[in-house]
Amino acid sequence: MKKIALEEHFGATDPNIVEQSAEHFTPDAWPERRAALLDIHETRLQKMDELGIEKVILSLLAPGIQSLYERTEAVDWAHRLNDYAADQVAVNPERFASFAALPMQDPDAATKELTRAVSDLGLVGALINGFSQVDDENTVVYLDDPRYADFWSTVAELDVPIYLHPRDPLVSKSPQYDGHPWLYGSSWAFSVETGTHALRLMGSGLFDRHPGISIIIGHLGELLPYNIWRTDHRLAVAPRGLDVEHSFGHYLRNNFYLTTSGNFRTPALLNAIQEVGADRIMFSADYPFESMEEASVWFDDVELNDRDKAKIAAGNAQRLFGFSPSGDPADRPADRPAGQSAARSPQHIGR
Repeated sequence: MKKIALEEHFGATDPNIVEQSAEHFTPDAWPERRAALLDIHETRLQKMDELGIEKVILSLLAPGIQSLYERTEAVDWAHRLNDYAADQVAVNPERFASFAALPMQDPDAATKELTRAVSDLGLVGALINGFSQVDDENTVVYLDDPRYADFWSTVAELDVPIYLHPRDPLVSKSPQYDGHPWLYGSSWAFSVETGTHALRLMGSGLFDRHPGISIIIGHLGELLPYNIWRTDHRLAVAPRGLDVEHSFGHYLRNNFYLTTSGNFRTPALLNAIQEVGADRIMFSADYPFESMEEASVWFDDVELNDRDKAKIAAGNAQRLFGFSPSGDPADRPADRPAGQSAARSPQHIGR
């Protein structure tokens, strides 16, 4: 089955970026995974061909820009990384698109960079790695903060999705994990952190102010589909100051898309479909942190009706991003504007 994948990561040659991911692998596995992060047009493309993945939306690894707490550094790196991403897409635009990386440490700069990335570089939205560290390594700011009001207005005007990607909570702020390092990362903390961040966005009134905004979250919903009923049920009893127009379940079903990245479990997929509907789920692998082969073989073998399976494989991504059935972004609908495609030759950015 032809598929589109959209949580597929790349790295940068500068060790300040690519080495962020070393902690997620054993020392013997890291060299191969590091090479996979730096490769786009060779092994990655071969795997896509073999597994029926017709298009990939690239995104920077985590925590990426969000951990660069010095504002000027974050702004500079985001600009260069987005230029680099656009260069890679320009090499093979039929097979690749890309999300922008944004310097949320500086809300005005992040807003300008998103506009530049979409309008000038032709990127298809942004991937933000959770909270940002701002001005010092222990100060964290989440995306529901009032300082991002203009940013979210621009997201709504551009009509592009934001992928809310996991990152670990800071050790200094996570005593619940003390002495249990295995709780960090994708085994547990990623989902708890990202699911909580998504609930903060819902509770902030963001989707009441901008009902058309679309947020993507991975790993079949970061635990939310399996607990959203209870969250709403208990908030109805004790709202604790919550003042929003709809239930959290409403926002999950109307403002969020879920991907299969890193969660290749059929009962979990079926639960997510029952909660949000097949129109709100999209295929992804989470390469190279997860196996593109495992993701694809699992999904190709899942027993779903043909209509829903085709939607999840590629149809929903085509609709959300305006890709034509062939994956060509040229037929993007007029009500979802995209920027001009970049026309650069590839270059290294580790300078």
